[in-house]
Amino acid sequence: MAADTIAEEPSRRDILFVATGAMGAVGAGFAAWPLIDQMSPDATTLAAASAEVDIANIAEGQAVTVKWRGKPIFISHRTPKEIELARAVPLSELRDPATDESRVQKPEWLILIGICTHLGCVPLKNDGPYEGGYFCPCHGSVYDASGRIRYGPAPYNLALPPYKFASDTKVTIG
Repeated sequence: MAADTIAEEPSRRDILFVATGAMGAVGAGFAAWPLIDQMSPDATTLAAASAEVDIANIAEGQAVTVKWRGKPIFISHRTPKEIELARAVPLSELRDPATDESRVQKPEWLILIGICTHLGCVPLKNDGPYEGGYFCPCHGSVYDASGRIRYGPAPYNLALPPYKFASDTKVTIG
């Protein structure tokens, strides 16, 4: 004899359980949304995510400082002599070895985050013993014309921000 399987009609109680569970899930979603949404960056942060800089008026040998994400960014239009001196340094003399070619996209333009890697001070451009170099007056760190640490307490080279050349006269940082 085969068993008869007859589906029971849902009772009013079953419908109420499903409706209550669905409303609870929707309510939990509405309660959680502000907590999730507040983790997204606000409009000012998104606006600061990148900066476009016009470099057309920066003369050879000149450096400018711009702000990106609250950090100073040094943009240097290097002279041929500065480039030659930076490329002539043997890697064995460097505490944090890096070639000049690996630190620039175009040899005449050096773009660095202007924060000393020792304690976060802002180094001075064209100061110190290296032509076109940087000197941190707080603790005496000295960087060359490629932003590489030469001596002093700083352990690393000046950091490089993410950047690209949008055109021959514009750089996008970030």
